[in-house]
Amino acid sequence: MSLAKISPAEAKRLLSQGAILVDIREADEHAREKVTGAHHLPLSKLDEADLALHEGRPVVFHCRSGARTAAHAARLAGKVGGACDAFIIDGGLDAWKKAGLPVATDRRQPIEVQRQVQIGAGGLAFLGTMLGLFVSPWLFAVPAFVGAGLFMAGVTGYCGMARLLAQAPWNRVAHGGAQ
Repeated sequence: MSLAKISPAEAKRLLSQGAILVDIREADEHAREKVTGAHHLPLSKLDEADLALHEGRPVVFHCRSGARTAAHAARLAGKVGGACDAFIIDGGLDAWKKAGLPVATDRRQPIEVQRQVQIGAGGLAFLGTMLGLFVSPWLFAVPAFVGAGLFMAGVTGYCGMARLLAQAPWNRVAHGGAQ
């Protein structure tokens, strides 16, 4: 079973008629930017969650770009169990914003941990490459180490840099260490 994709405008129309909006992004993403009134149900906690909030009303799921909701449409459909109509916002929060629909942004919250990982890994790879070119070829070990770490994170699903960054003071304070 899959879920139908709808435009942000159609989602907004359904919400104005009583549909429930469910944000499946992780806590760090939701804390920084969200659609006001959206229920937060992180995809990582979906299996243990009881989605009793639909009460027969349509449910609209979203993530940042629409990729996670599309990839997990069958799991999301299973959570509503056919008790109501359920949909995915095509393009997610990015499309919602592009359509000019309102979002609540809290710039005091840090950017998502995954983006912090991308910035950190990219910065280390670039710096190590430049140092390897201009200081010592031994410093090419830095981007090699970063590349190996990213490869292992992709293969195993465990990212040491993400775990480390999740424990950084700016992330622990922001969302109570919920990573």
